[in-house]
Amino acid sequence: MSDLLLLGLIGGLTLLLLLTLLAFAGYSGLLAGVEVSAGSPPIRNVTVAYKFHMGLYGETGRLFTESCSISPKLRSIAVYYDNPHMVPPDKCRCAVGSILSEGEESPSPELIDLYQKFGFKVFSFPAPSHVVTATFPYTTILSIWLATRRVHPALDTYIKERKLCAYPRLEIYQEDQIHFMCPLARQGDFYVPEMKETEWKWRGLVEAIDTQVDG
Repeated sequence: MSDLLLLGLIGGLTLLLLLTLLAFAGYSGLLAGVEVSAGSPPIRNVTVAYKFHMGLYGETGRLFTESCSISPKLRSIAVYYDNPHMVPPDKCRCAVGSILSEGEESPSPELIDLYQKFGFKVFSFPAPSHVVTATFPYTTILSIWLATRRVHPALDTYIKERKLCAYPRLEIYQEDQIHFMCPLARQGDFYVPEMKETEWKWRGLVEAIDTQVDG
């Protein structure tokens, strides 16, 4: 009888654990619908403090943590320039940081100095007229993992089916939502200086190789 009671207790606890995990996953957005559309952007022109990263996108968590630790109340932002399915993971480029101001508002010199003290650079993005956009719940750390696996494929499908030129891919973490945004125009205005520099270097390398081949 004691063995049956023990097995029943273990089974009950296992079931309770599974139900708890399912509830947590559901709260994190597991069952949330993903709707992709083209329209107005979720943000206006912004000034951001960022750090440039080249390498695995999965290694950018430390940059989010660092920027949030400086000013936790600010919204986080990330700009992903490369498709990891088309570019070697160690060559993928992105910028991660915090939104210092939006619209007509200007960031305070003290806030800029604070971020620059920790090695962040400051850059401004315009407000695009039209974007491809989607949102996903941001309630737990698991939400980020779920969004990566659900929203990005949906964006890829939407853009490919309509043959749109929509890039780079921005993520804005605002309260309990993650906003995804892909500009349909003025894409170059979202390239931070380091990104432009790597583009010039790569183009120069390709041109040099072509010259050697032609010669």
